[in-house]
Amino acid sequence: MHLFDVARRFYGGYAIVGGGLPIAVGLALADTLQDRRRVTVCFFGDGAVAEGEFHEAMNLAALWRLPVLFICENNLYAMGTALSRHQSQPDIARKAAAYAVSSTAVDGMDVLAVETATRHAAELVRGGSDPYLLEARTYRFRAHSMYDPELYRSKAEVEEWKERDPIVTLAARLADSGALPVDQRARLEAAVAAEVEAAVAFAEAGAWEPIEDLTRDLYAPGGAAAPR
Repeated sequence: MHLFDVARRFYGGYAIVGGGLPIAVGLALADTLQDRRRVTVCFFGDGAVAEGEFHEAMNLAALWRLPVLFICENNLYAMGTALSRHQSQPDIARKAAAYAVSSTAVDGMDVLAVETATRHAAELVRGGSDPYLLEARTYRFRAHSMYDPELYRSKAEVEEWKERDPIVTLAARLADSGALPVDQRARLEAAVAAEVEAAVAFAEAGAWEPIEDLTRDLYAPGGAAAPR
């Protein structure tokens, strides 16, 4: 969350639930007005579907025929609220029909199925400049946060879902097919672990932001002066 990189066309994660949806519509509108053949992909959880931004964004994207690929990562719980307790229609993919938007659902625990469904959806959006809703039905193994006691689900439910862990099952499929032998996977995992450790060490060794920069980027040039 709170990451942003314009050079990579990554426009951030947002603390406000559903906050990225209208921004995605705005980015797609800008691309359309400037005749840029791009697809704006917007990720959000099932909890965001209960927010007004979801419906407003879907409606405008459909009305203006904007190239937005809406991807809902439905992990069955909006923080600690089960899907059936916050959605009168728990089949999220079906909600797109209210806005004349095409949609589909995919097994979010199957990496290859998600890749295939996403590629197909992106091709449709890019080819027709119409929005599309893809619902990836998945599951969250860990608590929502370190302060989440997880009283809304049982440990048995979590363990049952872990049997379909997408990383474990993909690794097994790759090993069985010979695409990723066990020794090669071990080297890959060691390289990833080393990269993560180096990144953490770099961050922890970094200098604190100077106090002089406290109000930097808060005001437009020539705008209101910083408060004293």
